[in-house]
Amino acid sequence: MKTTKIIYWITTSLIVLFDGVLPAFTFQTDLAKQGISHLGYPEYFGVMLVCFKVAGAIVLILPAFKGRIKEWAYAGFTFDFISAAVSHAVVDGIGGQALFPLVVLAVLALSYFSYHKMQTAVFALSK
Repeated sequence: MKTTKIIYWITTSLIVLFDGVLPAFTFQTDLAKQGISHLGYPEYFGVMLVCFKVAGAIVLILPAFKGRIKEWAYAGFTFDFISAAVSHAVVDGIGGQALFPLVVLAVLALSYFSYHKMQTAVFALSK
């Protein structure tokens, strides 16, 4: 159980830092705006995406959020990473930019499965 908690907190913290906190501070930079427009998306899409990322990061990191809301946050990040991989693959071809979101998706999957393993253990202890 201790190993599961460590895996959960490390993977979840990585997702929150790199896909919640970092975008919140950098989404108005020229580089971020160029990245969104390079993929063919309008500038307002980047703002909307960051709002959802920050909200999802808050839901993932705070233990007060449980159940369906946390499931929706995991689903949202999953859609985000898959969409990012597809967008980069279509625009730039298969390469590092297209594969990196899939690596982050694997980190998210570790977070998700360890979260559910912890919840199952808590449920079993409460019986």
